[in-house]
Amino acid sequence: MAAAQPDPASTFLDLVAPLTAVSDRVPATAWDQPSPCEGWTARDVLKHVVDSQRGFLAAQGVTLPEVDLWLDPAAGWRTHAAALHQVLGDPTVAGREYDGFFGRTTVGETLLGFFGLDLVVHRWDLASAAGIDERLSDDELTFVEGRADSLGDALYSEGVCQAGVEPPADADRQARLLARLGRRAAG
Repeated sequence: MAAAQPDPASTFLDLVAPLTAVSDRVPATAWDQPSPCEGWTARDVLKHVVDSQRGFLAAQGVTLPEVDLWLDPAAGWRTHAAALHQVLGDPTVAGREYDGFFGRTTVGETLLGFFGLDLVVHRWDLASAAGIDERLSDDELTFVEGRADSLGDALYSEGVCQAGVEPPADADRQARLLARLGRRAAG
């Protein structure tokens, strides 16, 4: 008997906690520091994550509360994360089917496949902007590599990732992957 596949929504929610941990470690003075995302501050990165998830879910008929990322971005993120947990605790939401960019899919599969990628990569962006050394786990690197591979050329579409950059000669796996996603990282 084959092992049950993990639920996409649960796996997505597992990726929320590490971003929460990083956002809680960002000093108040670092929220307006530039991030690896050209033209974005740390606050802008977090706002993008929240706004894109809210926008996607709204298009699927799910309304999440607006959050204030100005005074205390980490608190705003925690409020958003709690709302995600509440909404995705309903299996009818995560299992809702719709016609996506790559064909018929579910809300849970899209959250994991596209927005899960955002959670991992933008966690590193946020940490980098704040001067926090953030290492992605081997499982996270494998996940991001797989998602990047599955997106193909769409990975470099407007609003997704910048074109890849050349990694340093001595780059480790994380730095090579981040370079593929248009980010410069020591490694």
